[in-house]
Amino acid sequence: MESVPSAALAAQVWEESIVEYVQLGNSGLRVSAVILGCMSFGDSTHGNHKWSLPEEGSRAMIRQALEAGITTFDTADVYSAGSSEEFTGRALRDFARRDEVVIATKVNGRMYPGPHGEGLSRLHIMQAVDASLRRLGIDHIDLYQIHRFDPTVPVEETMEALHDIVKAGKVRYIGASSMYAWQFAQMQYTADLGGWTRFISMQDHYNLLMREEEREMLPFCVDQGVGVIPWSPLARGRLARSWGTTTRRTEVDVFGTKLYHQQEQGDLTIVDTVATIAAQRQVSMAQVSLAWVRQQPSVTAPIVGVTRPEHLQDAVASVDLTLTDEQLDALAAPYLPHLPEGF
Repeated sequence: MESVPSAALAAQVWEESIVEYVQLGNSGLRVSAVILGCMSFGDSTHGNHKWSLPEEGSRAMIRQALEAGITTFDTADVYSAGSSEEFTGRALRDFARRDEVVIATKVNGRMYPGPHGEGLSRLHIMQAVDASLRRLGIDHIDLYQIHRFDPTVPVEETMEALHDIVKAGKVRYIGASSMYAWQFAQMQYTADLGGWTRFISMQDHYNLLMREEEREMLPFCVDQGVGVIPWSPLARGRLARSWGTTTRRTEVDVFGTKLYHQQEQGDLTIVDTVATIAAQRQVSMAQVSLAWVRQQPSVTAPIVGVTRPEHLQDAVASVDLTLTDEQLDALAAPYLPHLPEGF
């Protein structure tokens, strides 16, 4: 496989970057204004991500992201049965200096059979963090996130275990992902009561077609100084193409089949409005949809998955696209309430 001097590319990332960097909540961690989601990288014969890129294609996308100034990479142990972490780790070791990138991964999903092969128990967290470190080939994880809420484990056990791996130097910061706001509040305040490490980020399901997080989760995050890094900002591509268009991923995305079945008339109007504004601004629909997410006051940076160069180009270009107040209002107006999805 191709290789370049990592120091040279790292210097290029910072000196020629066209992506800005933003503070993640009230923490000292700075992330790129676009975060590269690595669920699309991994062995497609393992797990439920049949559309994922093989290692050569994954490396190409990661290198292009670095060259554009994207320095934050989000994966999970469960993505393609761990091979996403392996591909991501090898590419970042080859193409960047460790101290120039932010590596985020997640824990909770089932990784092996048996009663302790998944979840947020102390036993599983301690095993999982070491396994992720081995697969990524690093000595610490910058942002370690719980991959959903685990109702089977006392929150005290989970929060103390997360605190312990921070104090052990294996993890720098911790984050959470989709759950009810009351659950997130319970975990944050449990950390306070125990004198343990708090979450600095929330990775939730938020886009023009799913805005239920605006009711409670996003206001709570703003109040608590928690950074918001939404997943699926393009609604599995629905906000980047004409209504009803299918792709290879829509045919094989197992988790995606559980989303976006509550198709309201407002959804079609929103997609049409995205297309209209994209034509007016002479940009892609993806750029408009991502710009809307980025301009929401609670959002730190969207997590964008890519499988083709144009996906990455759209993500980077969206950073420089500022929608007018009238365009923001036009995009938001057709929304109708939905049941929350993605927990």
